[in-house]
Amino acid sequence: MASIKSIKQRKANVSTTRQIMKAMNMVSSAKLGKAKERLSGARPFFDEIKAVIDDLKYCQEVEGNIFVKPRPVKNTAYIIITSGRGLCGSYNTNIAEEALSHIEREGKKEKLVVVGAKGKEFFKKRGKNIVKDMEISEAGMYEDTKPLVDFIKSLYISEEVDEVFIAYTHFKSILSYNPRVEKILPIAGQEDSFKKETEINFEPDINSFLNNVMPLYLHTYIYAAMAESAACEHAARMISMDSASKNAADIIEELNLMYNRKRQAAITQELSEIVGGANILQ
Repeated sequence: MASIKSIKQRKANVSTTRQIMKAMNMVSSAKLGKAKERLSGARPFFDEIKAVIDDLKYCQEVEGNIFVKPRPVKNTAYIIITSGRGLCGSYNTNIAEEALSHIEREGKKEKLVVVGAKGKEFFKKRGKNIVKDMEISEAGMYEDTKPLVDFIKSLYISEEVDEVFIAYTHFKSILSYNPRVEKILPIAGQEDSFKKETEINFEPDINSFLNNVMPLYLHTYIYAAMAESAACEHAARMISMDSASKNAADIIEELNLMYNRKRQAAITQELSEIVGGANILQ
């Protein structure tokens, strides 16, 4: 049976933990606000540039473009976005499991580019081929994604990989975010879909325009996915810390009941000993 002293010590420890959880909840809430602002700025820009690419990728003039034309798939690259820290519930597990399921379902030779220590740890344990791992800070998210874009583009142009997927978590609301795996290269759909002719004139030509706009498209795509994932991470951590804080409050309440019972039992025993001693003296 736990002593009164041990119960008091445990209560103090849980109270300290609860204060830490509440502080982390407040920090995550503040970071979520900034992440949502960043995301609200990234989405419109990405939607516009994606609309431009969608208008071009089915044009007959770009049918043979390296970024458009599908080729036999020998190696597949995956960009997998996770967090560098834990304490965010099932956020990292969900996106890692979704990416792993896609990799095993496709059955191609994978080359993983993992963002975040948690993703690296997950896929390293499972013996997957991690060709690059990195941490990207939120403060310099747009600038820090450029080396990643250059690396992926070089892998694809050199034909070290034949297609590229990105795995990230899409933010809907604080309580709703879903893991996604999307193909980003090549950009075309079915091979028989090259039917549309554009009425816009490109100088010097449409292929040169596409080759020059693709780095911006890839950069924007990856940055938008990073912004989505960051918002989801902070939302998940905020909810996780709030739940942990509530659980700590429940434990403290139970410890208070245990402490009061123990204290009452000790007082009753002391009174019994005093009364018993008095009776003996009489």
